[in-house]
Amino acid sequence: MELVERLAARNVTAFSTDLIPRTTRAQSMDTLSSMSSISGYKAVLLAANLLPRYFPMFMSAAGTVLPAKVFVIGAGVAGLQAIATAKRLGAAVEATDTRPAAKGDIESLGAKYVGATADEAQDAGGYAKELTPEFYKRQGEIIGERCAGADVVITTALIGGVKAPRLITGEMVAKMRPGSVIVDLAAIAGGNCEWTEPGQTVVRNGVSIAAPLNLPSEMTFHGSTLFSRNLTSFVLAFWKDQAFTLDLDDDILKGAAVTHGGQILHAPTLEAVRRRSETKA
Repeated sequence: MELVERLAARNVTAFSTDLIPRTTRAQSMDTLSSMSSISGYKAVLLAANLLPRYFPMFMSAAGTVLPAKVFVIGAGVAGLQAIATAKRLGAAVEATDTRPAAKGDIESLGAKYVGATADEAQDAGGYAKELTPEFYKRQGEIIGERCAGADVVITTALIGGVKAPRLITGEMVAKMRPGSVIVDLAAIAGGNCEWTEPGQTVVRNGVSIAAPLNLPSEMTFHGSTLFSRNLTSFVLAFWKDQAFTLDLDDDILKGAAVTHGGQILHAPTLEAVRRRSETKA
């Protein structure tokens, strides 16, 4: 938040490409999608490394090993990639998302959809919106039940790019089996789990809770390749007559603009700055 305030104070026009609206025209410059895909993939590999058992089912003379149970919370790009990767490793996968359209996406990858949906759960830009306390209570009951039976839980829920809803309580973690794993991909925004410590892997009641902050940086080749392609597409889309054309009426630039003319334009960021200032006061 401090960086955003400094950018605004110096009249810097700043864009965050992870805020680019999810439209057909903007697909080639959507850094959030390309980086989230890497995060979802790496999250499953991290979980598999921490889990003290196989992911796939094995049948041998020594007996049958049942597949690991993976529960994915949030079926955006990261969640869908996590589902696909866990399925490729042979796990039995369940997933949940508040957006009605996500049910079909989850099932198309061979996972079982669980949970509750709300028509108002997605904004016009394709991002998740904050819902009512009543809805989260109902969703929390479903999440608690599924976490208790899961070997691996992967959380990906973020709201507005700046807020991570608290979806897994300490009580839910206490009901999970010792040796199970939570990978919290929302750690950079505080985390979806009550016991998340951003940047750390901790153990609570025998449950490993991993909270990586930058998984794409661990896949340097494709992370750099995809990110550079996204940025190049973004710049070239507005490059005319040897200059960058700044048109804040354009839906892409308007959606991605964080600061301009000494002001913070991104509403959730502005609200976060306001809350931070009130806390300091």
